[in-house]
Amino acid sequence: MVQSLEVDDIMPLIENPFESGHIKNYLLLYAGVVIIMVLFFIASSFFKEIEAVQQKVFQTKIEEHLEENTTMREEPSKFKLLDKAY
Repeated sequence: MVQSLEVDDIMPLIENPFESGHIKNYLLLYAGVVIIMVLFFIASSFFKEIEAVQQKVFQTKIEEHLEENTTMREEPSKFKLLDKAY
């Protein structure tokens, strides 16, 4: 004999979370985790000591003696370049 099975017979424990109130519990859990994360962020940034950083000064003056050393020595090449690029 074959019995007909309905959806309620197969899954009687599944309830609509919007009707049973589980969504409210999940939202409260999520809000609690977010609040704890914000409190830890505030606490870690509040108690952090700020150290003074020295400002670096870069030399922007162009030196004239660099132009004298612009002569390049040409060394014989060990490799011969091709006439065409493939």
